[in-house]
Formats: sequence, structure tokens, C-alpha cells
Amino acid sequence: MMQMSPELSKKLTAAVDGMPAFPKSVQRVLELTRDVNSTPKDLVEVIDKDPVLTVKILKVVNSAYYSLPKQITSVGHAVVYLGFNTIKNLALSIAAIGMLPKTNEADFDGQQYLLHSLATAAIAKQLALKVGDADPMDCFIAGLLHDFGKVVLAQFMPKELRVALEVSQQQGTSLHLALRNVIGVDHAVVGAMLVEKWRFAPHLIEAIRYQYGPELVDSDIVACVFAANQVSKKLHFGFAGNHLVEEFSPAVAKRLGGTLDEVVAALGDLKPLFEEAQVFSKI
Repeated sequence: MMQMSPELSKKLTAAVDGMPAFPKSVQRVLELTRDVNSTPKDLVEVIDKDPVLTVKILKVVNSAYYSLPKQITSVGHAVVYLGFNTIKNLALSIAAIGMLPKTNEADFDGQQYLLHSLATAAIAKQLALKVGDADPMDCFIAGLLHDFGKVVLAQFMPKELRVALEVSQQQGTSLHLALRNVIGVDHAVVGAMLVEKWRFAPHLIEAIRYQYGPELVDSDIVACVFAANQVSKKLHFGFAGNHLVEEFSPAVAKRLGGTLDEVVAALGDLKPLFEEAQVFSKI
């Protein structure tokens, strides 16, 4: 594992501290996702107190994508029509989207990044349903935020990120390796620092921090997120600056019951999932 210089550590800490906190309402939604006793009514009460979240959720629910039989005018009705989990996923997606800068000096494409993150989240959740002890909602959250360190770098170290993006493209190497060479650390470390600041559960921090190469942790959640990331890249569901699709390690293949190609085949038609990600990304 790479040792950070005190100077780099200080710079990254300042960058992470410069990122906004999740809105209180979304922090509460996150708590509800981890509470097995939470009810749809609990979720509706939290969202109803946040007018911005309410408007955005109703905008998506009433989009042509869902083609519901009538106009939905309340979050309570939205939960009835689309289900508890869809509304939870939507609230978390809205929070993540709200933190993206409109422009950045790194020429990092925020819209394509979003599509990749949302698709990875949805695929990770699907994979969790087939894997041992993986929690589907935790896999969705980790998938949604697995690349969030790139957002921090795009805002606070844009020149370095731009160089790493160019190196990755020119040499056909993985972006996380290019970042390690250019900055001395990759986006997984930065993303983990951020979610630790947000007081996420330790296993979610671990899933974001140890998602590559020799450091890859052998756990169900990491296997699901790593696999979902590769599936998204292979099928060109969005783009987060990384051209390289990695094969599964023996540990990941064992947990998921097959190679990358076998898992893609077993997942079936993912077009509806990607279409939903496109709808979510335009909030």
C-alpha cells in the first residue's frame, strides 16, 4: 500500500473538508436504509420535510419513463406506485447528483460519470441478490459512490486529474494506476476519506477504499461493486474516465459464480436498468 506524504495528506484532507455534507434529509434516508424496521411511512415523512427532494422525486416519478396511469402529486403515492426501494434509491441519487460541480477544469464529464455510477449501483444491487451475505441496499450505495473520489479531485485537483485522464487514455492503463503515478494516491482513497467524514458504516468505507488490484478485499460487497463496475464499463453504461475493463480475480469469480462474461450473460437484458439510470441522471 502506498504511503502518502504529509503534504499530500494535508492537501487531500482540505479537499475532502471542502466538499458539502449530505443534506440532513438524505442522511436520514441513509439511516432508514440500514434500519430493517423502517417503514414506507417513515421514508415519506422524511422526504415531505424537504421541498427540494420532494419536487425532484415527483418530477422523475411523473416522467414518461414510468408512464403511470395518473399524475402523482405526493411522495406517499409515489411510494405506493414505485415501491419503497425505488424511492430510497432515487433520494440517494438526487443527493449524489446535487454535489456534482456544473463544470470543472479537468474536463471530467459529470453527466457520463453519473450514468456510470447509477448503472454500477443498480447492477451491484442486482448482483447482491445472488451473493451470500451482501446487502442489496449497501451494494447500491457503495456502487453509487465508488468513484466519488474523482468528483473531489475534479474540484480540488483538476490539473492532476486531467493529466491522469490523458495518461490513462494514451497508455490504455487503468485510471486508478495513472492517478497513483500522477498524484501519489488514487480516487478510491479519496472517496473513502469522504465517506468516512460522512460517517458511513465501516464496511461501506472499506468497499470504496479497497476496490482495486492487490488491495481488493475479499468480501461479498466488494465483489458485487467491483463486478458491477466492470460490467458497466464493458457495456459502455456511462463513462467515468477509465477505459480498462478488468477480468475478475479468482476470489471475485468464486463469490459471483463465474467470469465477467458469464456474469454478464447471467444478468440478462440490462437495457431497462440503464434506461432508468438515464432518467435518474437527468434530475
